[in-house]
Amino acid sequence: MSEKPRIWLSSPHMSGHEQNFVQSAFDSNWVAPLGPNVDGFETDLQDYSGVEHAAVLTSGTAAIHLALIILGIERGDEVLVSSFTFSGSINPIVYQGAVPIMIDSESDTWNIDPLALKEAILDRISKGRKPKALILVHLYGMPAKLDEIISVCQEFEIPIIEDAAEALGSSYGDKKLGSFGDLSVFSFNGNKIITTSGGGALLSNNQKWIQKARFLATQARDNAVHYQHSEIGYNYRMSNVVAGIGRGQMIVLDEWVQKRREINQFYKGIFEDIDGIDVLTEPNDKFFSNHWLTAVNINTENAGIDRETLRLRMLEDNIESRPLWKPMHKQPIFESYPFYGGHVSETLFQNGLCLPSGSNLGEEELSRIKENIENTLSNR
Repeated sequence: MSEKPRIWLSSPHMSGHEQNFVQSAFDSNWVAPLGPNVDGFETDLQDYSGVEHAAVLTSGTAAIHLALIILGIERGDEVLVSSFTFSGSINPIVYQGAVPIMIDSESDTWNIDPLALKEAILDRISKGRKPKALILVHLYGMPAKLDEIISVCQEFEIPIIEDAAEALGSSYGDKKLGSFGDLSVFSFNGNKIITTSGGGALLSNNQKWIQKARFLATQARDNAVHYQHSEIGYNYRMSNVVAGIGRGQMIVLDEWVQKRREINQFYKGIFEDIDGIDVLTEPNDKFFSNHWLTAVNINTENAGIDRETLRLRMLEDNIESRPLWKPMHKQPIFESYPFYGGHVSETLFQNGLCLPSGSNLGEEELSRIKENIENTLSNR
């Protein structure tokens, strides 16, 4: 492997504003959970997304888990979810003893296929098993086909948990992603568009639901002078220090989105004349992606190169890239659960590659990436 500095897929990008909020927490000795930064971060997210209420938590996975509890998902219930996603979207279903019903993707946005979704709902209903919720993922920041998906869910009165973990800063029409679900989720993991090192948020226009989430996330402690509990709770609340990092990151969110969109254009320029390599792109002007990760789909026969060759050539130059998510219905732990659709997500996994997309990539790093890819393509 090259001794050149590592180029990461998506590394944290601090703005310099974070330290002010974190220092405030230390100066006031408010380093425990909750506090002014927590309140402020929740307000920042509400103002940005247009959603009325938010609770900041330890992770996006925790947010999905609480959303399922709030919607009353219990053992044996069925929950619809995209198969082409990270395991954090589906693990909380199993935490609840519920059954994930996995749905294939469509080829335009790589997100859940509305036709396969409706097919799954009708089939489950015919078996006397109407699904209790849908976890709707916006993959790599690309908005799903929301008009069609919402229409299907409204037809069958199925609530939506909008998994916008990768999609903060993206929008559909004139609304930000994270504002379409009955409950919606963001992630602030270390590789996301903004980060708190680890963290997440649950949002809703239903105030009682978010109040319930805060209660459950602080060990479900009843309102008493002593420690009393009448429900099972969780240690899911974000700390005041971590929330301070989030407040500083929110200041530069739109700037970081713009940088990632510029990187997406950079890759489009590299591949525009290469037959058989397609960059994931918005279907039309209604879709606005933050392009958290730029990803390509490689048709090996037309391109004369496969996914692994390109990935390994980049790795030789100490440039990180990564295959697309392996579909959940192909994972050993989930392969026994129902799946609906065709082979779109499987094919994308076989042929797709995520490319370095961090908002902190400089000109020297981009030049290295371009040179590596062009050399690889020229030696096919």
